[in-house]
Amino acid sequence: MLQRIQTLYLMAVTLLMVVTLIFPLVFIAVDGQQVNLSAFAISDAEGVLSHASAWLGGVLALATLLPFVTIFLYKNRPLQIRLCGVECVLLIGAVALVGAFTYVVCNNIFTEFDITWSNIVFRFGVLMPIVSVVLTVLAMRAILRDELLVRSLDRIR
Repeated sequence: MLQRIQTLYLMAVTLLMVVTLIFPLVFIAVDGQQVNLSAFAISDAEGVLSHASAWLGGVLALATLLPFVTIFLYKNRPLQIRLCGVECVLLIGAVALVGAFTYVVCNNIFTEFDITWSNIVFRFGVLMPIVSVVLTVLAMRAILRDELLVRSLDRIR
């Protein structure tokens, strides 16, 4: 069952989440002061760590590992479907955490400045969890289709 389309979807989700872990997510620049938000750190322009974002990094790391593990559970399709649902919740939570960390950075680091949307640049790493949700739903549908096919063949016997 490793040659099925859901394997390709789940492998794509894993690769997209690895990209999310590596590249910066949000860049904020106000009056010469710059801050990068990545998966595990919030740092300034020189790369000096100002805050740790372990919760965000943990959720993103778990969202990277879960689809890879799900691929190898191909003999237990109901469990695969449930794990895809958990993955969707993790990915939506990761996007919410990016928004929360961006809000915290804007309010705590740039307290004396007026932040507008033009000061906040969302990098392409933020889009990866959103694309991954779509791919995970497609994988879940393909797994469900396989499960229904197997059940219909069992009924014929």
